[in-house]
Amino acid sequence: MKTVQLRLYIGGESPRAVRAATNLRRLCEQLLGDDWELEVIDVVDRPDMAEDARIFATPTVVKLSPAPIRRAIGDLSDLQRLAVALDLESPSGEETPLL
Repeated sequence: MKTVQLRLYIGGESPRAVRAATNLRRLCEQLLGDDWELEVIDVVDRPDMAEDARIFATPTVVKLSPAPIRRAIGDLSDLQRLAVALDLESPSGEETPLL
């Protein structure tokens, strides 16, 4: 399986941003094991990157690879829905119950 590359755009260190990052990491650990990379971009510090990526709300996660590029917005608390939105599956292809 190819390494899943994700980019999470947050707006500062708000509780919502921290919750989104925690939820995303939990999902990746459960589904992908070690086959993922996460870059966190604070749009307060890097507004140019948010503008280039056309990010209009935070938190937003973008799955960059493997293709297709997918996006999800919000605190990312519904892990099942997030997995579907980002088109993620476990390396074995088996359905994994998400906690």
